[in-house]
Amino acid sequence: MGLDYKSSGVDIEAGYRSVELMKEYVRKTMRPEVLGGLGGFSGAFSLAGIKDMEEPVLLSGTDGVGTKLKLAFLMDRHDTVGIDCVAMCVNDVACAGGEPLFFLDYIACGKNVPEKIADIVKGVAEGCLQSDAALIGGETAEMPGFYPEDEYDLAGFAVGVADRKNMITGEDIKEGDVLVGVASSGVHSNGFSLVRKVFDVSKENLSVYYDELGETLGEALLRPTKIYVKTMKSIRNAGVKVKGCSHITGGGFYENIPRMLPDGTVAVISKDSYPVPPVFGLIRKTGNIEEKMMYNTFNMGIGLCLAVSAEDADRTIAAVEAAGEKAYVIGKIASFENAGKDALAGGNTSEESRKGVVLC
Repeated sequence: MGLDYKSSGVDIEAGYRSVELMKEYVRKTMRPEVLGGLGGFSGAFSLAGIKDMEEPVLLSGTDGVGTKLKLAFLMDRHDTVGIDCVAMCVNDVACAGGEPLFFLDYIACGKNVPEKIADIVKGVAEGCLQSDAALIGGETAEMPGFYPEDEYDLAGFAVGVADRKNMITGEDIKEGDVLVGVASSGVHSNGFSLVRKVFDVSKENLSVYYDELGETLGEALLRPTKIYVKTMKSIRNAGVKVKGCSHITGGGFYENIPRMLPDGTVAVISKDSYPVPPVFGLIRKTGNIEEKMMYNTFNMGIGLCLAVSAEDADRTIAAVEAAGEKAYVIGKIASFENAGKDALAGGNTSEESRKGVVLC
């Protein structure tokens, strides 16, 4: 008897089964603009709905879940990491003032276990529902010998749209503007290589209950990333002009907040202006990590940082709370001349860029 694809480690029948199992989740994400059914070679999405925009601009974001997946493997829980994957992409689109339109995912695994793949896609679909994005396609690649049988990688990308006049660029930020922080759900999807080293992550220690967390370590760490699409829409509907928006991902405050700042401005942030989730205190204490490294690695409880005019701060917070999230005034914008020396002392900017972050 000759060789076939199954004997080489790729089970085509399992692939068919996983597609059938995931269809019920994918269908829930459909938008009227989606053309055709599931299973085509490409996903089709009508752009007729954006024809009334003055100057429509397509926005895109792509990302993965990173080594947070290692926790999902150890805990054998796969229905939330898909939310993380979507969040990492659509939040970037929302930061630019865009509305996510559709999403595609890519799952690469050592062995296609249909029920596990369906669980992953269930999470992706949930993330799409939270962001009003259609899940119009994806790929599951079974790659024996490349990935261990019980492991996989998950990535995806989102496409959105904005009218150019409504895009958030940061160019209008000026001294005196207020910084509003929107709360995160915890660690989100960044810094897990450090987290895993701090806790020497295993199935056993992920199941340890911590009083300061009010739950097990695994439950706290696996909690999915917040999706801020509807939050940003609520702020826009409240008539607030968001001047700048930073999604606090890898690199924490020091790397991400300056990305929205124009040259000559500095973000001055008060560390005591909002409650830092206890999981970060546990990470810092257990790993004996310097404070600056914490703020240079993790979101420290702030998933989005918005720059708005001082008179819009209260309306912004009310709009965030109307969307079911928490927000705080966490700082202000200062000129480089007034705060620049402190920013340079923090080692997070340069004379050439003349922008940065000061934590006080």
